Amino acid sequence: MLGRGSGNHRTDDIGMTGRVSVCMATWNGARFVEAQLASILSELGPADEVIVVDDASSDNTVELVQSISDPRVKVFPRDENKGYVRTFEEALTRAGGDYLFLSDQDDVWVPGRVRVMVQALQENQVVASNLSTLDGPERIPGPFLIKDWHVRSQDSRRNLWNLFLQLAGLQCYWGCAMAVRRDALEYLLPFPDFLIESHDQWIGLCANMAGSIVHCDERTIRRRYHGDNLTPAQPRGVLPALRSRWMLIRCLGVARLRGLGRPRMRSGCHAARSRVLG
Repeated sequence: MLGRGSGNHRTDDIGMTGRVSVCMATWNGARFVEAQLASILSELGPADEVIVVDDASSDNTVELVQSISDPRVKVFPRDENKGYVRTFEEALTRAGGDYLFLSDQDDVWVPGRVRVMVQALQENQVVASNLSTLDGPERIPGPFLIKDWHVRSQDSRRNLWNLFLQLAGLQCYWGCAMAVRRDALEYLLPFPDFLIESHDQWIGLCANMAGSIVHCDERTIRRRYHGDNLTPAQPRGVLPALRSRWMLIRCLGVARLRGLGRPRMRSGCHAARSRVLG
């Protein structure tokens, strides 16, 4: 169960092995990044790591992160702002773990999150969980008057349906609530050159085409909404939504070129897991 206890997270007592890398993108996040890192570090073991790639912040985000006296936190500042998609891409590239968690700079992890997510990754390359808000309602509203926008575990194997929902803008894959296994990087990286937003949708799209994603009913993140969120709290206008749908259609083509959506990729998931976990 989530939300009880903290610290050394996941593996020894339930037979799982492997190293966790948390991939965090920061940009002018000085207000909340320390609280976010505190909630993350309490979930990690001594061999795990937090890869922080800063996208040329103009505040003291880098200094605050560097001041944390924990060798697991590794900071990579940029001189030039390249946007959050490229920042997450670099963080994933630098990560050395077996299980890679995406993280924003301003949320809070629920105790027990790593255990739940890593357990889900034993048989799947990607896991997507739900989230709630800090100081707000547990349910996240979605487009078209959806009152509780969330993924459902029973839809984990409905890959074509999930792809349809993604293309329709109705599938709520939140990057901050996702984690991937290292072998998934073979088809996730590099991100398509034209991808300037919604890296989480790219990850979800590829995982559904590979037939190796699981939806986790638990709300493993408490999301903090404020005026500087990169991810909008409200549905976007028509033109941005259409642009995003076209970008996802292009992503389908890239994923096909990388061999996804074919039976051989799906049957190879178990073998890939064996290589990663030894």
